[in-house]
Amino acid sequence: MTDTLDTATEVEWRKLSPKMLAVHPVQEVVRLLPVLVGVLFLGREGHGPTWSLIGLGLAVGFGLIRWFTTTYQVTPHHVRVRRGLVRRRVLSVPRDRVRSVDLTSHILQRVLGLSRVVIGTGRSDKHDEGVTLDALSVAEAARLREELLHQRTVAAEPATTDTAETSLAVLDRRWIRFGPFTLGGLAAVGFLAGIYGKVSSEVDLDPEKFGPLRAVVHEFNAIPLPLAIAASAVVFAVVIGLLSTIGYVVTFWNYRLTRHREGTLHVSRGLITSRSTTIEERRLRGVEVSESLLLRMVRGGRLLAITTGLRVGHGAEHGGSLLLPPAPLGEVQRVAREVYPDGAAVTCELTRHTPAARRRRHLRAYTFAAVVTGALLVLHALSGFPAWAWQVSLLLFPIGFALAEDRYRNLGHALRGRSFAVRQGSLVRRRHVLDTDGIIGVTVHESLFQRRSGLATLTVTTAAGKQHCDALDVGAQEAVDLADRAVPGLLTPFLR
Repeated sequence: MTDTLDTATEVEWRKLSPKMLAVHPVQEVVRLLPVLVGVLFLGREGHGPTWSLIGLGLAVGFGLIRWFTTTYQVTPHHVRVRRGLVRRRVLSVPRDRVRSVDLTSHILQRVLGLSRVVIGTGRSDKHDEGVTLDALSVAEAARLREELLHQRTVAAEPATTDTAETSLAVLDRRWIRFGPFTLGGLAAVGFLAGIYGKVSSEVDLDPEKFGPLRAVVHEFNAIPLPLAIAASAVVFAVVIGLLSTIGYVVTFWNYRLTRHREGTLHVSRGLITSRSTTIEERRLRGVEVSESLLLRMVRGGRLLAITTGLRVGHGAEHGGSLLLPPAPLGEVQRVAREVYPDGAAVTCELTRHTPAARRRRHLRAYTFAAVVTGALLVLHALSGFPAWAWQVSLLLFPIGFALAEDRYRNLGHALRGRSFAVRQGSLVRRRHVLDTDGIIGVTVHESLFQRRSGLATLTVTTAAGKQHCDALDVGAQEAVDLADRAVPGLLTPFLR
C-alpha cells in the first residue's frame, strides 16, 4: 500500500486540453438553452433579457470552471480523476478493472482536434458512465487508450497502425442499400412530429395557412379513402426509407474494424460524430448475429460482441458492442468467424425443437387473435361498434399462423465443443454463440403450461452482454442434459 501511495504522489496530475475552453461553454449554453429562452420570453415585460444574459454568463462560467478544476492521473496501478471547486471529488479506478476505452468526437470537437474519452470499468449499471475525460487532444486520447488497454506507455508521436493493426472489415458503399431496412428513420419522424406538435400548440400553427400544404390536404380530401390511405402509406414508407438511409450514412460512414497485435479489436465509425471503441479479445465471450424481419428479406444482418465491460441498453447503433453494421449476411458470418475463435459455431446446424414447442406458439397466436376478435364482437353487439372492426380482426388468424410458424422455425440450439449456440425470434431473429467458459450459472424454468407440454426454458447466465441467453421451449430432460454438458460438474450435486 505504501509503495502504491508513494508512486501515486510521484506521478504528475495532467490537465485536459485547453481547447476544451472553446467547447464546454458552448455545451453548457446548449444544455441550458430551454431555460434561457424561457426566462427571456416569460420575463419580457420585466427583466427577462437581463436574467437571460446572467444565465448565459453563468453557463459560460461553469464551462470554464470545469477545465480549471479537472485533472487526471495515470499510475502503474490506478487511474484517478480529480474534479470540483467547492466539493472536491477524486474518482480512482484500478487499472486491472479497465475493460474498454471509448473515444467520441462531435462536430465541434473534431474541428478542434479533441476527443471525449470514456474508460469502461465493466459495471453493468446503465447509469454508470465510467471514467470520463472530456476532452483530450486526439493524439493524447490515442496514447491513453494504448497505455490502458495494452499496458504500456507509448511515445509522444503515435505509432503507425499499418503493422500494428490488421483490417478485418471496412464499410462497403454497397451496404448503404440496407439502410432503408433498418427503420432508423422512425425515431427521426417521431422526433419531428413531437417538435411540430409542441410548436403548433404554442404558436397556433395551422396547416391551412400554408399554400403548398393546403393544396396537398385538399387533394387528399378529394380522393377516395382507400386510395388516400394507400398513398399515405407509400409516402410514409418513402420518408422512413430516406431518413433511415441518411441515418445509416451518418452513423456508419468511415466504419472500420481492425485487430491490434496486442490482442484488441478496434471499431471506428461516424460521419458527423466519430466514435472509436476498443475491446480486449480476452474479454470476448461470444457474438450475436441479429437479423430484423426487414433485413432478413434482403439477406442482411448485423454483428454484435458479447463481452464484459461494455454497457448495454443503448441500442445497437449507439452502444459500444456493435462489430459490424447492417451488411450482407455472408459478410456478417465471415466477420463473426474472424472474431470468434470457434467460427464454425456461427453457421453450424442447430437442433430443432420438439413439435410441442410448435403447438405452444400456435396456441398463443390463436388465443390472442380470438381474444381481440371476441372483444370486438361483444362491443359490436352491445354498443353498436362498427362491424368492419371484428371482420378485419379475422386477419389476425392467418397472420398469427405465419408468425407462429416463423417463430418455431427460428428456434434452435447446439452445443459444439466449447461453444453454446441458441437462436430465437421472428421480428428480430437473434443467434447467440457463447463460449461455455463464460457461463457462470444455469437456470431451468418451467411454467405451468410448459410442464403440461414437457418443455422448459434453459437460461445460461454470463457476466458479458445482456448477462443471459435463453433456449426457449426445450424438452425438460434435454434442457437438464444440455446444461450439464455445457458446464460439466455444475449440476452434479443436483443430479443422480
